[in-house]
Amino acid sequence: MTTVFITSTGTDIGKTFIARGLIRHLRNRGRTVDALKPVASGFLPREVETSDVGLLLSALGRPATMTEVERISPWRFMAPLSPDIAAQREGRRIDFGSLVDFSKGAIESATDVLFIEGIGGVMVPLDERHTVLDWMAALARPIVLVAGNYLGTISHTLTALEVLASRDLEVLSVVITEREGSVPIADNVHAIARLAKMEILTVPRLVGGSFNHPTFQHLASRVLASGGMRR
Repeated sequence: MTTVFITSTGTDIGKTFIARGLIRHLRNRGRTVDALKPVASGFLPREVETSDVGLLLSALGRPATMTEVERISPWRFMAPLSPDIAAQREGRRIDFGSLVDFSKGAIESATDVLFIEGIGGVMVPLDERHTVLDWMAALARPIVLVAGNYLGTISHTLTALEVLASRDLEVLSVVITEREGSVPIADNVHAIARLAKMEILTVPRLVGGSFNHPTFQHLASRVLASGGMRR
């Protein structure tokens, strides 16, 4: 069984987009795939099908019912804010221990490939004390780090990589998503690759046919060959 955690350098960078592409490619290879997005903010039940959770369910071939939503995303909040603040707005809080236990339970019960998608960036707070980084460290699974292509992404990406390394987390791959109108990508890729001393993958985002991009095939192969096996 292989589990990979998908995180990013910030919000609206493309975690769900990358997760969907990986799910589609691995399912096409005949693999059994499941995915979780345990924490979601900006979630409106009336827009479930277009939410990140709904899009993940669609990629999994599952209906976007509230039963399925609850199965993969039990901590949902309406305000499009960091999860600690969004939870406070509703008089709630995320119990970090329960979040870790939920994630570990899914890892133990998965039969083949499991993706766990985080929320926001690496250092987004979950409660008064814990961040997404603490969550990833508690699970100790390989990471796919998703970055955007914009002015400033070099610093953001290298900072995220340093923080992940500080917790001895294995970064399986860095993937830069490119949107129309973004700054030229080649210089960002070259600088990050040079300073991080690793290959940087790229994929166009929200472009027709982009899920067929060869980066997804390459990344799916990395996932299957990763050290994300049950330990």
